[in-house]
Amino acid sequence: MVRTGSASVAAGPTLAVVAREAGVSVPTASKVVNGREDVAPETRRRVTEALDRLGYVRRPRFDAAKVPGLVDLVVHSLDSSWSGAVLHGVEEAAHEAGLEVVVSAGLNRTRGGRPERGWLDKLTARGSSGVLFNLAELSASQYAWLGQHRIPYVMIDPVHELPPGVVSVGAQNWQGGVTATEHLLGLGHERVAVIAGHRRTMCSSARVAGYRSALASAGVRQRAEYVRHAGFDETAARLHTHELLDLPEPPTALFVCSDRMALGAYAALAERGLRVPDDISVVGFDDLPESRWVAPALTTVRQPLAEMAATALRLLVRMMHGERPEGTRTELSTRLVLRESTAAPSGAG
Repeated sequence: MVRTGSASVAAGPTLAVVAREAGVSVPTASKVVNGREDVAPETRRRVTEALDRLGYVRRPRFDAAKVPGLVDLVVHSLDSSWSGAVLHGVEEAAHEAGLEVVVSAGLNRTRGGRPERGWLDKLTARGSSGVLFNLAELSASQYAWLGQHRIPYVMIDPVHELPPGVVSVGAQNWQGGVTATEHLLGLGHERVAVIAGHRRTMCSSARVAGYRSALASAGVRQRAEYVRHAGFDETAARLHTHELLDLPEPPTALFVCSDRMALGAYAALAERGLRVPDDISVVGFDDLPESRWVAPALTTVRQPLAEMAATALRLLVRMMHGERPEGTRTELSTRLVLRESTAAPSGAG
């Protein structure tokens, strides 16, 4: 198998080091690691805190080569149409490859301020041959564990910049930002605002950079007050839309960097008695089912989520067979899907 994590990470602490840190015996620490019930609650708490503090991860008890037909998919959550598209893409590609997929959700949930470690333990017990991560933020110890044990993995739409050598699949977010903004500029809008996701996430930064590039190429003045970050949250997008409307020169068009946030923008516009697109145009990003259900139907940038997931699964299969991908980053094309939420600015023409 191919080692895809950083090769320079040192091995983690032994169980003896954890036991000493927690002030218990090695057998007691082992009971906690293996989920045994015959440990006092206070003792379990001390050992668990030491495990997390020191970055200890359980060593695998399996030979992954014995279970070649099983892979894990770790997703951020299962309560969105985004996740549904990813699951669909992985399932179809896995079926073609003759693989079974185990899905885990909530990798980044915390308990008592500490990341939960359950997915690692389950991966260890199952003997999966590889892992797909979607919208996941791995800790240094998790990257180290995967690298040390030569478990191949691929990141789907990674949240942040990845360590060297990590394989990922995403979309052409910068080009999508350019396309959305150029569409609005082509309709005659010059006061175009953007409601982005998180400031430091890869996809959000790229979409805003594309927005800025399109404005600069068109010779349209960039306004700092027109750039808002709503963290991909629908409620925050609604509030930011109200703030934009309260500006002395409010925008005539919104580029909203996710369809879910666009729903929040729609809500704010409705609360102001404004009509889309008669009073203000809106472009989203993703092309989720929600974009077709709203009225008017949302013009949006299609991000090929199912195709991204299927591509990641195929890359993972190659890595499971010992192949090394030619590059670590694969980006699939985005495209504008025209519907009814954009028009020339009011009074134009």
